[in-house]
Amino acid sequence: MANTTAFDSQAESGPHSESSLRPLGRVRWTVCAMLFVATSVNYMDRQVIAILKPTLEHSIGMTEVGYGYIVYSFQIAYAIGLLAAGRLIDRLGTRIGYMLVMAVWSLSAMGHALASTVLEFGFARFFLGLGESGNFPAAIKTVAEWFPQNERSLATGIFNSGANIGAILAPAIVPFVTLRWGWHVAFLTTGLFSVLWILWWFRYYRRPTDHPTLTAGELRHIYQEAAVDLGPSVPWRRLLSCRQTWAFSVAKFLTDPIWYFYLFWLPSYFSAKFHLDLSHLGLPLIIVYNVSAIGSIGGGWLPAPFRRLGLSSNYARLAAMLFCAVLVVPIYTATGAKSVWSAIALISVAAGAHQGWSANLFTTASDMFPRSAVGSVVGVGGMAGSAGSALFALFAGHTLQAAHNYAILFGIAASAYPLALIFLYLLAPGLKKVKFAA
Repeated sequence: MANTTAFDSQAESGPHSESSLRPLGRVRWTVCAMLFVATSVNYMDRQVIAILKPTLEHSIGMTEVGYGYIVYSFQIAYAIGLLAAGRLIDRLGTRIGYMLVMAVWSLSAMGHALASTVLEFGFARFFLGLGESGNFPAAIKTVAEWFPQNERSLATGIFNSGANIGAILAPAIVPFVTLRWGWHVAFLTTGLFSVLWILWWFRYYRRPTDHPTLTAGELRHIYQEAAVDLGPSVPWRRLLSCRQTWAFSVAKFLTDPIWYFYLFWLPSYFSAKFHLDLSHLGLPLIIVYNVSAIGSIGGGWLPAPFRRLGLSSNYARLAAMLFCAVLVVPIYTATGAKSVWSAIALISVAAGAHQGWSANLFTTASDMFPRSAVGSVVGVGGMAGSAGSALFALFAGHTLQAAHNYAILFGIAASAYPLALIFLYLLAPGLKKVKFAA
């Protein structure tokens, strides 16, 4: 309450008052760091099975088709979870909702250690997908609550880069643990990180108006847009009647599968094409995901120079997405790469461009919708992206089983982003803001 009073007083005192000249504070960036860590843990948990795929092929007789069904189980559950996760986060709030979904996915990730057949892995993977589906709706809603519009894409890019850090830590940790204590222990390891994060979030996180260390200046900065931006509660049917909802969802449907293809099939691509074993898979994956992290943060920053060239905020975002889409196109040549290093270079640029694209695509939800609807819109779009990823997983498994060649898959990856941008622009020209009556 004290924060709200201070905020009101400062808002009345004018832009040149003494209080308005005080340092803003950095609480919002600490919150962003927490989102970054949560996303890192999220991707560590989901990537363990990709790194262990060659090992599991020998230990439990898993085939390409069987692996495709395991990934499909995760993606279908992720889609189902996202149908409810966004609405759940909107209802429970980010403080309680985020802890709940983190607990579910962590227990499911550790449950993989009990599996010994493809069916059992599929079962564990299904519940992992249900839990992990809540991460991005919660994180995007938190960004919408804690950041003004002109900082959201950077904040999203920073926390989204946690996906790459998690993907970097997994190949650094999982082979080490597996070679010493076995693959069962590898699935248990990341659970420790989840417990620590839940305690940190519970102790530190509050809404901006309730946070005990937030200054009035930073609160005013966060809410520099009109209060109407908070918006009324919006029912599903109204969201689904908006072209902007479909624009976001179609773009997710077309491009999310490409990232999951990188995440779940890159280890086996390097193993099959360049004969890299478990002890040598780490370096290529670490390089790819380091570049991806740079792409995520750089993509979040990228609209700024386009704004300086005179574009509006929304058209600057679209220009940044076009730039990222163009960078992905050369990935179609990866299937013919003659050396592991040329393959690493092509895939690194494409993965980094995807993360830059993703940071801006996520931010379009808060560009086009009021804060009260952001979690639900991200949930709908994420569900579409996961449904596309599930279909792509089945397609990839059968394609690789039949052809033993990645050419078709890399060709689809190259074309997905330009096509998605065309749909996004046609369905939501200029990313126009949706206005809902109270």
